[in-house]
Amino acid sequence: MAGRNTGLPMYLLLVEDDLNLGKALHKLLREHFRVDWVRTLAAAQERFAAAGYDVLLLDLGLPDGDGVRWLEALRAAGCQTPVLIVSARDELDDRVKGLDRGADDYLVKPFEPEELLARIRVLLRRKAGSAQPRLEAGPLSYAPDSQQFYLDGAPLGVSPQERALLAVLIQAGGRPVSRERLLQQLYGLGDGVDSNTLEVRIHGLRRRLGRERIETVRGLGYRLVAS
Repeated sequence: MAGRNTGLPMYLLLVEDDLNLGKALHKLLREHFRVDWVRTLAAAQERFAAAGYDVLLLDLGLPDGDGVRWLEALRAAGCQTPVLIVSARDELDDRVKGLDRGADDYLVKPFEPEELLARIRVLLRRKAGSAQPRLEAGPLSYAPDSQQFYLDGAPLGVSPQERALLAVLIQAGGRPVSRERLLQQLYGLGDGVDSNTLEVRIHGLRRRLGRERIETVRGLGYRLVAS
């Protein structure tokens, strides 16, 4: 599966509590995408809030909650991320309920890997064909469709690494983003990340935006400041 024109691979969140299936799916999906895998609803909520994912793969029977209820809450909050439910619940009522509560597709376990990948590709094509609203943080704005940043209305020139970090920060909506999450963005570019790479990229962004625009939050990571 090809990544975006910028070279950034598509980013998926896999929510699957079964250890063996989760390992198998994670291995499969990593051949085509960047993937985070979590096994609980609490972990899914935390990860989803901290990063911008292109597709959410959601199991329903999680040990600490119901995936359908979380999905319903996401849609009520205006979340438009494509969601593919992957569940062993194969009754018609379950499938209808999942789709009615906001899922874009529903895949019943067990399934063939090729079908899962095909359904993800369909969701990504749909997403690419729909305009996404710009995100704003003070004088900075971001157009997700083109992955272009603007500062005071003018295009902002940033490297692919800086763009990847800044996209996560602006998608966080003013919440702190952990060093781990930001390093994951850099690893996805395959550039060979060392312990100083993140600080170097953050320094570069501060130079372009102003030091006060990216705040270091002790013990939590970094936060993009809107004003």
